Amino acid sequence: MSSTAPAVRGQELSGHNRISTQALTSLAKAAAAQFLGVEADDVRADWSDDDGMLALSLVAPISMPPLRAVVLDPSRVAGTGGSIWDRTVRAKAGILATVAELSGSGLSRVDIRITGARISEGGRVR
Repeated sequence: MSSTAPAVRGQELSGHNRISTQALTSLAKAAAAQFLGVEADDVRADWSDDDGMLALSLVAPISMPPLRAVVLDPSRVAGTGGSIWDRTVRAKAGILATVAELSGSGLSRVDIRITGARISEGGRVR
């Protein structure tokens, strides 16, 4: 006895899938929180159309070591992943890749506005 519909891995089926804006926003906030070293609740994410692709705008603080600790040991800056500027530039690429990979959505760009600092005694931020 044979089946009428072969079970082929990766076989495309009729219909469509949609990921809600709320789900995309939650994913973007989680990715940004991971790369910036803050809580997802501290991140604001907005979407816009960019010639048929999605453009993501993020507003968030970033984690950093206490300034007193940096004065006493300047290597702490490198230990947390570099300057705020360098970390933000790397975060943009990482967030874009993470959101695109996990959602399957086409993102054209990620814009980040850093609004403050969260003092963290922890180690390296991704």
